[in-house]
Amino acid sequence: MAQTAATARPGDDPPVTAPVVDRDLRGFTGAGYDKGRPLLVQAAWFAVLHLVFVKWWCPARWRPALLRAFGARVGQRVLIRHGVRVHWPWKLAIGDDVWIGEDAWILNLEPVTIGDDCCVSQGALLCTGSHRRRSPTFEFDNGPIRLEPGSWVAARAVVLRGVTVGRGAVVGAGAVAHRDLPPGTVLTTKGRTA
Repeated sequence: MAQTAATARPGDDPPVTAPVVDRDLRGFTGAGYDKGRPLLVQAAWFAVLHLVFVKWWCPARWRPALLRAFGARVGQRVLIRHGVRVHWPWKLAIGDDVWIGEDAWILNLEPVTIGDDCCVSQGALLCTGSHRRRSPTFEFDNGPIRLEPGSWVAARAVVLRGVTVGRGAVVGAGAVAHRDLPPGTVLTTKGRTA
């Protein structure tokens, strides 16, 4: 554990520090990120998302149809509750018998694949976007997410870019999956268990 100068004791190793990157966000280019559809389609989706899709009064059976209308591949018997946000439907594939709970957020700048019999619980976040922390202009460092069949992302859990959650694996409530989870494992806020 690194110590600050104020808490370091004589004889301790000096704290490990990385070089400081001077940010220049004005120079951000967004290189390598393709939204996948023209601006008019993006605007139409955002209108449907915010005016209909997320609303409590929108029947659950309409949500898969709305996603399909914007290019998502959605299987049969998919339950998507109110408050769910999907950034780009055309970058989403959902298998059969999937449940997505209230206020889940699928921030899919890159493809997200959700296999059969998966559950994404209330308030969970699937985030395919990130930035290169050492880039002065904070360029994108995005990657796809894959949930293998039977996996579960529990309430308020987070799956980060580039991660595959293996078959039957669980990202427990409030946990953050920042690397692949092998099949059948459970990740909790205290670490991974078998």
